[in-house]
Amino acid sequence: MAAIRKKRMAGTARRAARHWCAGVLLLAAGARAATLQVAIVDQAGKPVEDAVVTATPAVPLPERSGPPPEGIVDQIDKTFVPYVTVVRTGTAVRFPNSDNIRHHVYSFSPAKRFELPLYAGKHAAPVQFDKTGTVVMGCNIHDWMVGYVYVADTPYYAKTPADGTAQLRDLPAGQYTVRVWHPEMDGSEQATARSLHVDEQGTVTANWTISRTEVFRPRRAPVSRNSGY
Repeated sequence: MAAIRKKRMAGTARRAARHWCAGVLLLAAGARAATLQVAIVDQAGKPVEDAVVTATPAVPLPERSGPPPEGIVDQIDKTFVPYVTVVRTGTAVRFPNSDNIRHHVYSFSPAKRFELPLYAGKHAAPVQFDKTGTVVMGCNIHDWMVGYVYVADTPYYAKTPADGTAQLRDLPAGQYTVRVWHPEMDGSEQATARSLHVDEQGTVTANWTISRTEVFRPRRAPVSRNSGY
């Protein structure tokens, strides 16, 4: 019996040691991950919302395991929500319709041509965005509806909230080419490219000023329950 107990205790100790080592490795990996914080303003110094920031490593890194999470672009009060969506190449995106009227979503963009004929509710088939680029979407019924899906070729990206500051977290140390894109930006995305080095830990900050022609987007009134359009 004593020999059996010793054997069991030894096995338990080995398992505990393996778990401890795995925990240390995870902590070490987390410690080596850095954050890139990018603040974006326009030519008037105004923070830019809905700007996309991508960081492409100079040396290819191991791919993150598992398929990318599914994206969602809703339709609320005859508006695409969110206005700009960022996904990784190969991501499937659903287009639920939360209005009580029908929409007809489409895009003629080279990066993804698709059409979701008139439908209501949440049952439209998902669309897979399998090519890098910018996809401009519209509604064939409501011509003021415009939205964007930015399809990135890197897993390291973020979108700016209202304060104009994006945070790209968990970047492995190394050299990156960082670019900025916005649907109202004057000039090309390539012109914004900048090479930045990310250390093993901490936060790297950078600032971009972009020129843009701001488009007025009026807020739509809530859809009436009796409305057919």
